[in-house]
Amino acid sequence: MRLAAAFLALLLTLLASAPARAGSLDRAGIERHFPAPLVVGERDDKLPVWPILKQEAGAYELFAYAFESIDFAAIPGFGGVAPNLLIALAPDGTFRDARVLTHHEPVFLEGLGSEPLFAFVEQYVGLSARRAIRVGRPNARAGGAPPQTTVDGISMATASTRVINETMLSAALAVARAKLGFGAGAVGLKVEPRPEAEALDVAELERRGWLLRFTLSQEAADRAFAGTGLEGADPGEEPFADLRIAYLNVPTIGRAVLGEAAYGRLMRELAGDHAVLVASAGRWSPIPDDFVLGSIPERLGVQQGGLALAARDMAWERRDLAPSLPPGPWTLLRIGEAAGFDPSAPWTLVLRLARQRGQILPETVTREVEVAYRLPPDLFVRQAPDTGPHWSDGWRARAPELGVIAAALALLVPVLARQRGLVARARPFGRFRLAYLAFTLGFIGWYAQAQLSVVTLAGLARAASGRGDLAFLLYDPPSLLLWGFVLATLLVWGRGTFCGWLCPFGALQELAARLAAPLRIRQITVPPRLDRHLRNLKYGVLAAILVTAALGLPATDSLAEVEPFKTAITLYFWRSLPFVLYGAGLIVLNLFVYKGFCRYLCPLGAALAVLGRLRLLDWIPRRPECGSPCQLCRVRCRYGAIDARGRVDYPECFQCMDCVTIVHDPGQCVPQVLARRRQAAHTRPATLAEVA
Repeated sequence: MRLAAAFLALLLTLLASAPARAGSLDRAGIERHFPAPLVVGERDDKLPVWPILKQEAGAYELFAYAFESIDFAAIPGFGGVAPNLLIALAPDGTFRDARVLTHHEPVFLEGLGSEPLFAFVEQYVGLSARRAIRVGRPNARAGGAPPQTTVDGISMATASTRVINETMLSAALAVARAKLGFGAGAVGLKVEPRPEAEALDVAELERRGWLLRFTLSQEAADRAFAGTGLEGADPGEEPFADLRIAYLNVPTIGRAVLGEAAYGRLMRELAGDHAVLVASAGRWSPIPDDFVLGSIPERLGVQQGGLALAARDMAWERRDLAPSLPPGPWTLLRIGEAAGFDPSAPWTLVLRLARQRGQILPETVTREVEVAYRLPPDLFVRQAPDTGPHWSDGWRARAPELGVIAAALALLVPVLARQRGLVARARPFGRFRLAYLAFTLGFIGWYAQAQLSVVTLAGLARAASGRGDLAFLLYDPPSLLLWGFVLATLLVWGRGTFCGWLCPFGALQELAARLAAPLRIRQITVPPRLDRHLRNLKYGVLAAILVTAALGLPATDSLAEVEPFKTAITLYFWRSLPFVLYGAGLIVLNLFVYKGFCRYLCPLGAALAVLGRLRLLDWIPRRPECGSPCQLCRVRCRYGAIDARGRVDYPECFQCMDCVTIVHDPGQCVPQVLARRRQAAHTRPATLAEVA
């Protein structure tokens, strides 16, 4: 512990030299990411958002809003520090650009490298922030997942990519609601027409306003151009415009307007999108003579909640509508499901009226007329948006892994608790332990990626100092499940349950140590005095990591690399050579000094050893003869966790259960063997010589 105190003192003297973290990008930094012909406008005076402008037809139009995610969604990653992304959001809510500015994700730093993370974030370009975007497994989109709602995950970085996904969406939606007029209820909202259809005719639909008739008189059209000198520039018969407007997805409306067969065909073609009918009987037509089917109508638009929605002509086959509808031009506007359109809420059809003045260089003047449309909410079934955090996706996606791990933990508890059961039978228990260690390494470690790490404790230190929180744990369900189990067993048995049974790297060492005998490698006995000093080293390493984390020093990430877990378990030794040599070197050291890393260097083991002192039980059975005269358990203990007096040093015990097996085995426990011999000597028949 004196070594730990020395580490603390050294780090406290270095506080003055701790570098400060960089702030947000300034104008020059933003311009480097959005060079000409794009133009960076003036930063918003209320939000840290930069408008990015693009010149179109001699004028500047808004191309995107650029911002840093850390200003809106500072969600800590596995390094305990929130990643910072540069996001450019288009006026329609589409991601124009997405880049990683900074991150501290351990799996990418000196592991996979940052390139896979950069490529992961680039997948968001072109996707809409209006849709719930999920992180699938690697190559999920190639396997059939919807490309509009799914991004491919990264092997060995599932939890980190979910943190990035939540950061991306949370920051984007915060800006969209503030700058683009997104309604809070529109994002992720699912609204479907009720399947029950009331049979109504067109006349009744029009009476109820479900088939809305809108008439614009010539006088009203002229008033729209008041002050432009074009008030009487388009005289004609009354009315100027006579429209029928209807939302066709509702069965009652669609079947009355189109007929049963045509309505069914329309619904199949829409596949979840929305269709709005606009039919005209007046002079003004929503469809000009040169209109191209399937394009976005210049004369019509759809708005909801102050946000313009993309509405495109459906290019549907032009067949006659219901006989009572006007025979004039009409269009079906298709609104994509991704637009977040809520047909049960009020929305507006925008009519764009255009008149020209001048003959040599004609100038077009445009005015808009809005037509409000609303259907009764009881025609729809509304499914509230998933406003919960996106970490819940990970729990659903990894439910099978959680079930397997939970079952394995449930199996382990009775095996360890019932000491006169399987533990007392040396050969069957040895096979069970070998199989369980293989499961820990293969499934918990390499497959489920649930290797616990001191990085989590560093995150706790940051949270305690107000520099972060532990929300990142929610993105790694298997690890969180293990943490809960480990903390519970610490109070009962101490450190050994995790270190001896559930640590994948510990399992790798123990399995590798079985090669020592066939390779004829003799174990090195560390002198007792040196052994005591080396055991304290891990506490110093732990102190260094926690202090630097609490102070926000960048050295935390480097110090945490004392753990080879990321190299050996997370990245399967697929890493740069120095890290591979370090991890492999510890495995080789283990052949000579059994679990030398665990005993002398592991900071996580040190933390568990400290917390394990709160255990409620001294649960390892001892006999009066243990230590004097019997020394068998001490000699057999490869961890050196039993002293010469036979007492168990629980902070150094790895719960291999060898000593428990010996105590309960009459064929191994020396006091029991001697007692049996004495009993046999007293009960055997006397010989003739003895009688004489």
